[in-house]
Amino acid sequence: MNDLLSVVDWSRAQFALTAIYHWLFVPLTLGLAVIVAVMESIYVRRGDERWKKIAKFWMTLFGINFALGVATGIILEFEFGTNWSNYSWFVGDIFGAPLAIEGIFAFFIEATFVAVMFFGWNRVSKRFHLVSTWMVAIGVSLSALWILVANAWMQNPVGTEFDPVQMRNTMTDFGAVAFNAVAMNKFFHAVASGWTLAGVFVVGISCWMIMRRSNVEAMRSSLKVGTAVGVAGILLTMYTGDGSAVQVAKVQPMKLAAMEGLYDGKVGQDLVAFGFVNPDKKPGDELPAINCEISIPYGLSVLANHDPNTFVPGINDLINGIALTPKGDTINTVSYADRIAAGRVAQDALRAYNAAAQAGDQAAMDSASLVVKENFKYFGYGYFNSPEDAVPPVALTFYSFRVMVMLGSYILAFMLVMAFIAYRRPQWLDKKWLCIIGVLTIPLTYVCSEAGWVLAEVGRQPWIIQDLMPTGIAVSDVTASSVQFTFWLFAFLFTALLIAEVSIMVHYIRSSVRRDILNS
Repeated sequence: MNDLLSVVDWSRAQFALTAIYHWLFVPLTLGLAVIVAVMESIYVRRGDERWKKIAKFWMTLFGINFALGVATGIILEFEFGTNWSNYSWFVGDIFGAPLAIEGIFAFFIEATFVAVMFFGWNRVSKRFHLVSTWMVAIGVSLSALWILVANAWMQNPVGTEFDPVQMRNTMTDFGAVAFNAVAMNKFFHAVASGWTLAGVFVVGISCWMIMRRSNVEAMRSSLKVGTAVGVAGILLTMYTGDGSAVQVAKVQPMKLAAMEGLYDGKVGQDLVAFGFVNPDKKPGDELPAINCEISIPYGLSVLANHDPNTFVPGINDLINGIALTPKGDTINTVSYADRIAAGRVAQDALRAYNAAAQAGDQAAMDSASLVVKENFKYFGYGYFNSPEDAVPPVALTFYSFRVMVMLGSYILAFMLVMAFIAYRRPQWLDKKWLCIIGVLTIPLTYVCSEAGWVLAEVGRQPWIIQDLMPTGIAVSDVTASSVQFTFWLFAFLFTALLIAEVSIMVHYIRSSVRRDILNS
């Protein structure tokens, strides 16, 4: 049992490590592809060779980042087979479909046109090269779409049903899976956050080069494109983030409660603007959940339901199956104890079905199958020993949400100011302190992006598939030592790749500073 727990913990750690490193590369790829395409569009329209040089400069940085993003992404998908084979068997027919589409359709678009994008200058016409660049930008977004469709299904499993004959889930409605409301919000949120990060990246690098008095006019031109895309990105990120909060309130209310450190909800629930999670707080006790709390009145009700007079359940409310009307009347929902009982009924019925199938008893199979179907909605709860097992890590979820929101608010202000400077007051870029702020905002934006990913994935724990499969049931039959070995191996390789990427980028940028080639 201890080895199983160790396998689960190390498998989660390895997947988290891979996902975090992968997410360092993905947003920049999504955003820089669009920025490069915009710059090349300006070149084709104006016929100004200077814009061609600017586009090629940022295209090279895109290419460095793109290559490493592909490498980490491939490893991430392989881990579903090596570390999470029970999960892959349970939902492979569903989860595999969007990943296959991503690999066959979107990836081939990228692979086909990226060669023209990098090596087609002076070999194909300007317009065909521009089309190729835009196709790469579309391709990387389509890759993100299908990956996020797969991820969103894990958080809101729709369009499927359980087949006791195969002992696995099967897809019944591809449209429901592909157009899952959670997936659509996730896709636009992720793409917009990529535009934001790439905009900040372009602004930061441009500021650094301006501070070094190199390629000044080219970097001022880059700033205009970077801030335009960045402002559009951060505004869309915030809009889709609001939509994501509404979806979380509908399909993952426990995640929302953990985001707020909320144990006992009320009608007109406040939003915690500032506070510290009480580490000793447990469901059902009388200890305060948040220390030094500063709240926004009605904020969480507005965030979750767009209505200040609605009830937002807390952790205790969800466990006990209690909701309130705006008048304060109590409504009984399905408690977690009842969900655990229903899940165990479904699991017992599935065992009975298997035994009847081996005995050839069709009547018993039909009876057991009906029981499984009636209770399958809470199948995963049957693995829990107590309702508290279904509560995610509150502190990490709470703090990652606030890091994301606070840094996102800073980035909005930063991008608006830099857009004003780029278009109206470019002479202000002569101030060294302003350029330093531009450079330092790059790592802050990465922290914001990673915090959002941590919130999305940690907040849904202990589920790998919401309500259907806990993470601990999804692992492969491997030893803890083998997962530990690959964890440290990947940690070394990914760190080396990251250092290599940063080194190559810095070397390329410095060589451009020395040669001052963009203004020639």
